[in-house]
Amino acid sequence: MITTNIQIAAYIFSSILFILSLSGLASQETAKKGVIYGIIGMVIAIMATVFGENIQGYTYIIVAMIIASIIGIIVARKVEMTSMPQLIALLHSFVGMAAVLVGFGTFIDPHTFEMTGAEKSIHLVEIYIGIFIGAITFTGSVIAWGKLTENISGKPFVYAGKDIVNVVLLLASVVLGVLFVGADSSDGMMYLGIMTAIAAFFGIIMVMAIGGADMPVVISMLNSLSGWTAAASGFMLGNDLLIVTGALVGSSGAILSIIMCNAMNRSFFAVISGGFGQEIKTGKKLEGKVNSITHEEAAEILNEAQSVVIVPGYGMAVAKAQYPVHDMVEKLRKKGKTVLFGIHPVAGRLPGHMNVLLAEANVPYDIVLEMDEVNPDMPETDVTLVIGANDTVNPGAQEDPSSPIYGMPVVEVWKAKRVIVMKRSMAVGYAGVENPLFYKENAAMLYGDAKDSVEKINSNLK
Repeated sequence: MITTNIQIAAYIFSSILFILSLSGLASQETAKKGVIYGIIGMVIAIMATVFGENIQGYTYIIVAMIIASIIGIIVARKVEMTSMPQLIALLHSFVGMAAVLVGFGTFIDPHTFEMTGAEKSIHLVEIYIGIFIGAITFTGSVIAWGKLTENISGKPFVYAGKDIVNVVLLLASVVLGVLFVGADSSDGMMYLGIMTAIAAFFGIIMVMAIGGADMPVVISMLNSLSGWTAAASGFMLGNDLLIVTGALVGSSGAILSIIMCNAMNRSFFAVISGGFGQEIKTGKKLEGKVNSITHEEAAEILNEAQSVVIVPGYGMAVAKAQYPVHDMVEKLRKKGKTVLFGIHPVAGRLPGHMNVLLAEANVPYDIVLEMDEVNPDMPETDVTLVIGANDTVNPGAQEDPSSPIYGMPVVEVWKAKRVIVMKRSMAVGYAGVENPLFYKENAAMLYGDAKDSVEKINSNLK
């Protein structure tokens, strides 16, 4: 048993470690240290909470922690990097469900109705808002998981009058909130149950209305929501650390959401209202000649080049091609060639997805650059090698106003002297739109599995 003062000190120390953790995660070089800070901070926070005053049922708590830890270790060891977005979406749903359960548990606590006046009203508002955000996070995350696993169609589900329905549901939730604060325990539970159903439905229709191409933004948005959900739980439980931690996650997730929205050319306010991904555009019908090359020809082009920019995408992740790509980079650099990577903010299905994969294959951090860093030098680049990317290198984003991704910042690979596009086929990307890059005169298609193709190129490099 630890005293309240020691617990407060532990919470402050944990909060500092969490801030250092977020700061460390801002760059690849310090990411590992940031993760360690986060782990230490969480261990201290859990110990300070479990062994704090007025805590009972240690046996149940410890058993639950052991079971959960075993499940977490097994899942973490088995999950593929390509399945990480789905796992994160599912974990966000747990945060939402936890907030809903905490809210109902706090409401039925006899201490809640021992309060009077403004103290009781504020506490009931905390409960109401916490359950509302938690229910949206829970169902929205489950739908996001379903879309990412393709158990649910990635196409946006839109119906006439959707915005009106959203406004009506929001107003109904506000009215129910007013009635809830002024009601007794039995009526309050009824209002709370109705609001929970409305919020759960709102979470479903909000994410269902989002197209598959925008799922990286959705993951970021749900990350922010899960943080605010945790903060709301902190207010309900009177736990200062949970409030601070939730605020850190919520605010950092919101900032990341804005960055993702800019990268996808989306409005942040349209995202949080569930109103994007609805406008149906098809883009221009593409016609022309598509050039294709062999692995030997691709190797010869790279041999002749002095500067190469590699742009990876989800196709590289699926094929697990990052390891032979590392070998290719080493071979080219030994020949004195300049090799860089250009990473789009939403390459893959998760922010930072490509960076993690490349770090996993020991690709040097200093040659992995952001999109804005490589785009200005594209006209002087001899060859750009696109590995499994599609929408993030689509020139239609700049050249075709009728394209669904028009205005979206992309890696301008077509401005290089030569472009090699490695894909299994001419199939469209996650946005469901054709890519004019394939028809450019300076572009050539290299068909096949990314890993197999890179390995064959490596065998032909002089």
